[in-house]
Amino acid sequence: MSAERTQAIVLRRTNFGEADRILTLLTPLGQRSAIARGVRREKSKLAGGIELFGVSDVVLQQGKGDLATLTSARLIHFYRNVLADYDRLQFGYEVIKSVERASRDIDEPEWFDVVQSVFAGLDALSVQLQLTQIWFYIHYASLTGYDLSFSRDITGVPLNPERTYMYDISERGLRPSVQGDISADHIKFLRLVANKPLAAVAQIGGVERILPDCWLLARQHAGV
Repeated sequence: MSAERTQAIVLRRTNFGEADRILTLLTPLGQRSAIARGVRREKSKLAGGIELFGVSDVVLQQGKGDLATLTSARLIHFYRNVLADYDRLQFGYEVIKSVERASRDIDEPEWFDVVQSVFAGLDALSVQLQLTQIWFYIHYASLTGYDLSFSRDITGVPLNPERTYMYDISERGLRPSVQGDISADHIKFLRLVANKPLAAVAQIGGVERILPDCWLLARQHAGV
């Protein structure tokens, strides 16, 4: 049996037996499944280390099967402000559910950084919720294999800053349209979202006008 120590984000907790829980954990090394024995008992030392919307330091003891045993869990950071706002909380659950499903099949270390960044954005009440949502949708789409092109339209023609565009759901890209809502300002902002950390994007001012259009495009593109 070998032990693995890593940081982890809890994606799912399922009660098992009289006092145990089966956990789905997201780590910088990929998704892990573990059983936390006795964690539902009042004096369990593990309980405080497996909170949702937190990052924990955990030790997993790997046995013969796929299910490891959680032997240690210490909460490093808890994003408590997520719980204080209904809309932020509901989006947090959406992120957890979407990433839990996607990271089963797409084992990328970036998932951990994406979820941690989103939690931090939701926790910072000064960061607009729509901005955090846009950032997540764009990065979720990229990790699932659907990078949105910000250099060419769906026909392969370079994007023209003098033209407007619409998002084509079937082609998952930008289509030229005189009635389109997507302008050069939208594209410039979305390009930054795709290439910069959320904390850096949150420092950009004067984007309130374009956020609703960017939010709709990003959500449609992510398909969540």
